[in-house]
Amino acid sequence: MTVKILLLVVFFATMVAVGIVSRSRARSVSDFVLGGRTVGPWLTAFAYGTSYFSAVVFVGYAGQFGWKYGLASTWIGIGNAVIGSLLAWVVLGRRTRVMTHHLGASTMPEFFGRRYDSRALKIVSSAIIFLFLVPYTASIYNGLSRLFEMAFHIPYAVCVLAMAVLTGVYVILGGYMATAINDFIQGIIMLGGIVAVVAAVLSGQGGFLAAVGKLAEFPSDAAPTLGQPGAFASFFGPDPLNLLGVVILTSLGTWGLPQMVHKFYAIKNEKAIKTGTVVSTLFAVVISGGCYFLGGFGRLFDGPELYAPNGAIVYDSIIPTMLSRLPDVLIGIVIMLVLSASMSTLSSLVLTSSSTLTLDFLKGNFIKKMSEKTQLILMRVLIVFFIAVSVVLALDPPTFIAQLMGISWGALAGSFLAPFLYGLYGRWVTRASVWASFAVGVGITVSNLFFKFIASPINAGAIAMAAGLVVVPVVSLFTPKLKADHVEASFACYDEPVTVEMRQYLVEETEK
Repeated sequence: MTVKILLLVVFFATMVAVGIVSRSRARSVSDFVLGGRTVGPWLTAFAYGTSYFSAVVFVGYAGQFGWKYGLASTWIGIGNAVIGSLLAWVVLGRRTRVMTHHLGASTMPEFFGRRYDSRALKIVSSAIIFLFLVPYTASIYNGLSRLFEMAFHIPYAVCVLAMAVLTGVYVILGGYMATAINDFIQGIIMLGGIVAVVAAVLSGQGGFLAAVGKLAEFPSDAAPTLGQPGAFASFFGPDPLNLLGVVILTSLGTWGLPQMVHKFYAIKNEKAIKTGTVVSTLFAVVISGGCYFLGGFGRLFDGPELYAPNGAIVYDSIIPTMLSRLPDVLIGIVIMLVLSASMSTLSSLVLTSSSTLTLDFLKGNFIKKMSEKTQLILMRVLIVFFIAVSVVLALDPPTFIAQLMGISWGALAGSFLAPFLYGLYGRWVTRASVWASFAVGVGITVSNLFFKFIASPINAGAIAMAAGLVVVPVVSLFTPKLKADHVEASFACYDEPVTVEMRQYLVEETEK
């Protein structure tokens, strides 16, 4: 217990110290929200990766989908690395940085407002972000607190409050720069921790081959491989179709999440894009691949502690049960790992939500004139408000962590992915098609909560994203186009001459 507490004290002290040191670099709105667009390649890459993976992945998703799909759940990690990281950087990275800087957009709603010349789109998208980031934040508290209960026997409510306060402190003090620096430190902890944990768990089962052999003995409990032994150790698992839905939501979904895309806004130069692409992809391979690979062995730890009184499996208990048998030092490392993953994601969420609500919803609409100092104060106040609301929800959450994340990702990515992606590349996208995408993303996700026409909220989110990608080009065919001069002005940034066209190379402002 002494080792665990000592590790936590050092960890928390470091996070707060970074916030204090970074305070001097958060004096303007651009500094607070984007780090002045001067964040280097390694910080950007780690900020992207650590915002991607949290306790939702390590505790919720790894446990639930490892149990359902066995070793095939590792495909989710591979999808996260290839689609959610590599392709996201290649397809979105440079174009996002160039166009958002050209349009003067610091947030995703501000991008929609200026790219599609619509103040209403800006306001509505900011409201969607604020409403649907709350359940995602609550899911992060939930997953982390279960591990704290296992390791320290601390009540769930105390864990939630402690994490909320500590994250709020360094984000309020240092803004984006404090978040980026802490993300880098937390990312290093995550990399070392996941390797140590996977090795220890497999060693406890007699090694990799022995563990796979034991897993192959379990009969499948899902169609179409019902009752078939070996399915959980097979290449595609017992239910490949539903597995594909999880891969789509957790991988392609990042392309439409404001807290993820926001990292591209702050890119410093071309080197940051190239380095960030490689580093964030490798980070995802190790972290996400390692988490789902570990979760794939969950059935080897089957026992009464995994079940509720009504006999239903409690997926969120699977990973904590696997880890509870590790030595105290390794449990301390696990706590640091998941704490790092969770606090990095939480800080990104609260910063995104507070800046969006301030700059896109309140400024110019409810508060006509707002000085830079007032904006900074209001963002810090809203960080506290956002954390408080998410804590209230986290104290009485739905049954499974994955449901919370599925609702949030489905609504946000379903609404924003298509108009953001197409908006960076296509001059033909119409304002009406963006409204249609918002309606489809929120409509499918919310209606499914009440009518359950899609059994899994994960699949509902994946369907919402796919629907948006179809709806935007179809609606754009039959609705009025934006003014030609506005569209040309928006896309002029890509043709600005540097050493080559901007779509191929990104330079710092001082080089031009």
